[in-house]
Amino acid sequence: MPPVIFRKGLDLKHEVAGVLAESYHSALVGTIKANDYRHRSGRLTVFLAREFGFCYGVDRAVDYAYQTRRRFPERRVFLTGEIIHNPHVNDQLRAQGIRFLSDPGEDDALTSDDVVVLPAFGVTVEELQRLSAISCTLVDTTCGSVLNVWKNVSRYAREGYTSVIHGKFWHEETRATASQATQVSGGHYLVVLDRAEAGLVCDYIRETTTPDPGRRRAFLDHFERASSPGFDPDVHLARIGCANQTTMLSTESLEVGEQFRTAMRDRYGEAEAATRFRSFDTICSATQDRQDAVVKLLAEEPVELMLVIGGYNSSNTCNLARICAEHVRTYHVAGPEGLLSATEIRHRSVAEKQEIVSSGWLPESGEVRVGLTSGASTPDNLVEIVVRKLEAFTLHA
Repeated sequence: MPPVIFRKGLDLKHEVAGVLAESYHSALVGTIKANDYRHRSGRLTVFLAREFGFCYGVDRAVDYAYQTRRRFPERRVFLTGEIIHNPHVNDQLRAQGIRFLSDPGEDDALTSDDVVVLPAFGVTVEELQRLSAISCTLVDTTCGSVLNVWKNVSRYAREGYTSVIHGKFWHEETRATASQATQVSGGHYLVVLDRAEAGLVCDYIRETTTPDPGRRRAFLDHFERASSPGFDPDVHLARIGCANQTTMLSTESLEVGEQFRTAMRDRYGEAEAATRFRSFDTICSATQDRQDAVVKLLAEEPVELMLVIGGYNSSNTCNLARICAEHVRTYHVAGPEGLLSATEIRHRSVAEKQEIVSSGWLPESGEVRVGLTSGASTPDNLVEIVVRKLEAFTLHA
């Protein structure tokens, strides 16, 4: 018997609106937006990016999860894993009695009486088939932008193109996207993390006219965890289609696509490359808008430092921090708790990609001009707490 799948909510939006507003919204943030995205308090001025925080897909996913809990009060409700990459939001869902299949032992006794919420990142084809075989009731919150990438990857596979995915091979979204390629007979994928890895692949494409078993082995070893089963670079790089994890740095995704376009042209010539290479811009519009907004803020406002709020495992948040760090001193904090005091801050180092504590992060006297943004999985109430902490830290001097 096929499972029941809810893909357009559970008709309880109005019933959960109050608790969602109480848990995640902020009157102060609304006021800052109305005041031209600026907030002044004493010697502090906060410049808020004009696009930040919860995107439509995240807002919808959290909304559906709360509706699910309300719709099925007597049944066990599970998430396959984090619904989004924000520890505060996931803790709030746990407080609602929603359990996580990714927790030890939770997946062992799943039954057809249980309800499983699929996250905004989506799940792999194999995971969906497994859950369907159990006949769990499913609530699918997969983001529309992710579904758009899946369509392109599936089409590539059907038409004989290998999907080259700019993303993190360990990320839930990229794993789900890659699985769309292998559901088609003969479909293959390769995941490249950045321009450097794309360069390795492009060099291989250019040099395949001269077989080299050692080079082939080195290639397969490097991409062992980032390629489809049975991937053969001498065969499966002859026709490629580019895609990406939706939350990657958009400028880098576009550059990666151009790297591959150039490599295919160098290898096969302009005319033939046109039939061997495909590319579609699959960066999420919300991701693009947030990246554009911080670039604009940094170009127009005299900020001394940037605060970027969001989970350390949130790809879109990390990329916002990368953009900011190229222009100004930047602190990526997981949440308000990272602001320890007026002199110390606990944050993720953009360069070293590890959590550290830094001192002397706020000026002790004079004006303080702080730029502020947050990742697409960060609710407004956390932004408010950060602003209130900044007010307290700059109250004197």
